[in-house]
Order: sequence, then C-alpha cells, then structure tokens
Amino acid sequence: MIDVWHISPMLRVIFFSLLWLTACQADETISGYADRSAIYVLTSLNGDTFSANATLSFPEPGRISGRAPCNVFMGSQTKPYPWFGTGPLTSTKRACPELKQEQAFFSALGEMTLAEVQGDTLILSNEAGAEMVFTAQK
Repeated sequence: MIDVWHISPMLRVIFFSLLWLTACQADETISGYADRSAIYVLTSLNGDTFSANATLSFPEPGRISGRAPCNVFMGSQTKPYPWFGTGPLTSTKRACPELKQEQAFFSALGEMTLAEVQGDTLILSNEAGAEMVFTAQK
C-alpha cells in the first residue's frame, strides 16, 4: 500500500487527482448495472401483459433510450442505482393506432422511482406499487 503522506506534495496532488478522476468516471445510474448491449422489452405494466412494443436501452453512462409503441425517445438518467429517474425525454412525434398504449408507457415510465436488475430482467417500480417488467433481448 502506498503511504501518500510521505511522498512529495506534487506526487500527492497527482495521486489524488487520478483517484478523483477514477471515481468520477463510475456510472452509478442503472446504465452502470444493466446490460448495455441489451434491449429491454416491456412485458408487463402493473401486472398486466403489455401487448404493444416498447423498449428501453442504456447506450452509455447516464443515458436512456428506447422505443415506445409509436415513437423513439432518448434522455438522461438522473438518479443513482437502485433509484430511477429520467431527465426530460425527447421523442419523435408520430401518431399511430397504439397511441393510447404509448401514453400509458410514458406516464408509467415517468412515475417509476426504483430499479432492479435480476439477470435478464429489469424491474422498474415505485412506492405506490406500480411496476414495469422488462426482459433483455440481445
């Protein structure tokens, strides 16, 4: 182990700077824990099968993207794991026959506050008992 207090002040500054930079690079959001190569497909919303196609993925640290039933979206993640929260999401603005499911998807996603990754399963939930269950597809 390095005794940092007995090295030169300049080396001490370099050592602590490198240590700080390493700590800053850790991704503490869900994208640091979920499989970044996977696309998570929504299988159930509040215990009911979700029949429309909706996905989530975590392409890079602190980012979220996916496909709602009608539109693609992307945004940032704002909470450290196991909490969940997104910043403002941007999405395309297409209409489609599944617009009602899309609204339910975005509404639920905005209400989720907790995340749990169990193998290929991603569960988003909140304290009110709402839950979104996703399965990874690679």
